[in-house]
Amino acid sequence: MITLLDYGAGNVRSVRNAIKKLGYDVKDVSSPQDIVNADKLVFPGVGSFGSAMQKLDQDGYVEALKRYIGEGRHFLGICLGLQCLFEGSEESPGIPGLGIIMGYVRKFDDSSLSVPHIGWNGVKQRKGSKLFHGYGGEKVYFVHSFHPVVDKKDRDWVLTTTDYGEEFVSSIQKGNVLASQFHPEKSGEAGLRLLKNFIESDNMVSDDIYRSAETTRLVKRIVACLDVRTNDDGDLVVTKGHQYDVRENDQVRNLGQPVELAKRYFQEGADEICFLNITSFREFPLQDIPMLDVLRLTSENVFVPLTIGGGIRDYADSEGRAWTSLEVASEYFRSGADKISIGSDAVYSTEKLLKTGEKTGESPMEQISARYGKQAVVVSVDPRRVYVKSPSDTPHHTIKTEIPGPNGEGYCWYQCTVKGGREGRDVDAFQLVKACEELGAGEVLLNCMDRDGTRSGYDLELIRDITDAVKIPVIASSGAGCPEHFYDVFSHTDAEAALGAGIFHRSEVPIEAVKEHLRKMGIGVR
Repeated sequence: MITLLDYGAGNVRSVRNAIKKLGYDVKDVSSPQDIVNADKLVFPGVGSFGSAMQKLDQDGYVEALKRYIGEGRHFLGICLGLQCLFEGSEESPGIPGLGIIMGYVRKFDDSSLSVPHIGWNGVKQRKGSKLFHGYGGEKVYFVHSFHPVVDKKDRDWVLTTTDYGEEFVSSIQKGNVLASQFHPEKSGEAGLRLLKNFIESDNMVSDDIYRSAETTRLVKRIVACLDVRTNDDGDLVVTKGHQYDVRENDQVRNLGQPVELAKRYFQEGADEICFLNITSFREFPLQDIPMLDVLRLTSENVFVPLTIGGGIRDYADSEGRAWTSLEVASEYFRSGADKISIGSDAVYSTEKLLKTGEKTGESPMEQISARYGKQAVVVSVDPRRVYVKSPSDTPHHTIKTEIPGPNGEGYCWYQCTVKGGREGRDVDAFQLVKACEELGAGEVLLNCMDRDGTRSGYDLELIRDITDAVKIPVIASSGAGCPEHFYDVFSHTDAEAALGAGIFHRSEVPIEAVKEHLRKMGIGVR
């Protein structure tokens, strides 16, 4: 029996499912005594340091945790479960941590880096541990903006380090007490093996050390995207449009079932999976929204990050119950989502910010990032080109383009759209991503209406412009038709990930074929 400390953080379901996948039962902590009585305790954490520590204190868990860990019993902290072991964090000044390890949690401060640190990176083992028994140097998944800095007198806690601009502590161990900044439950088969080692080892100390490379590096991510909607028979299907039109011969294109396709992509090596809900479920009570079941079922067998987009907004259901965007997002997190993608509401929030110049704390991005951390919030941008002869012809941010307009125009700006591309707004993509970064978004999913479904390659001009505008990671989307297009986006822009949809659904290009081409061309992938 494995005891799980779920204090209401983000996606804890994936940890629970990973433990069950390994054949073990899970008991949830409901009182401090459950911590004291645990045989093996897992403490996963996603969100802000301050809200986590305040909730632990409110529930009376702080002293029980200190006692349990102080006795050297089997403990595994994950992500925030690592950071809470330290004295405090720059994320939440004045709020004390558990103080088990002397040191402080600092933000990545290298201006050349995208922050959060999101994706697959390596680890360098500094001492022996049974956690890494059978480990072959595989990449593991990170998603964080802050990292612990250990005081010199407690350096014997350091188990692994990782490089991201600087070398940071990526896991710690003393005896049977372990914690990792990376997410084993989201690190594929390698992560499941690490989790199994923790569960099945009675004594975590070992002399064996994996001989890792001198330097680790963050690799590029390949994201499989599934547009999910109801067809004319009311069934949930994966579909794909051509410039946002998903119908063919007057029927919704049916490219497969969402749960089965997601499982296939995980097995084929997708680094992340993104569900975009393109059907309105606004009339449903929140607990009955069909996408929740898709997430729950997918997270039982898919152990890479899951993003969900569409419908993350305030709404009232058919029973008259009002739901906030934070409540909607929370339900998605509890159902298995790791990140929430916000589209149309990001545009509306940007319009308000541009009009008033002030943040209110009420936008979906502000609310969700405050509770769950900015790494949990993705802004999904749906822009289209608007050509102009000169930058002076528009108040919007323009670029000089090598793809002239229909009348020979040499400049363009990118108009943001809402409602699935059906309505244009007086906001450009450059304004949007800058505003959303300020409002708390931790990543950009950059679509392009002009390229969607065309298989003509990504809009590299748009991607370069947006990656130059923000310091958060950018996922390139729309237009992928062959492995060469993925190479083009990684070699000619600073995008950290590239998304494919139709080419994967139709099995035109396997995910591994994309990765093999990138490896041959010198692009690092998992």
